[in-house]
Amino acid sequence: MRIVFSDDYPSVPPDVIFTPVLFHPNLYSSGKVCLSILDERKDWRPSITIKQILVGVQELLTCPNPKDPAQGVANKIFTSDPAGYDAKIRKQALEHPPLQ
Repeated sequence: MRIVFSDDYPSVPPDVIFTPVLFHPNLYSSGKVCLSILDERKDWRPSITIKQILVGVQELLTCPNPKDPAQGVANKIFTSDPAGYDAKIRKQALEHPPLQ
């Protein structure tokens, strides 16, 4: 995961991007996270801390938000076949182990 800050930060939110792109309802095909606190048209405020961003991303990874999908296929599987979604996520985790 990368956090990219523009010159306009904190007036505009940073981009949080996963590389490689993960199969997740709230990650765009670019790897960018779809989270309301990272969207200046929604809930972004310059007072949001990096810790709040990291906690928000962690919560989103654990509990996807099906009401604000960024990957249609991932969202459909997440909502219609939770066991299938979990299996796909577990497989993905094995394919992309954490860096040591």
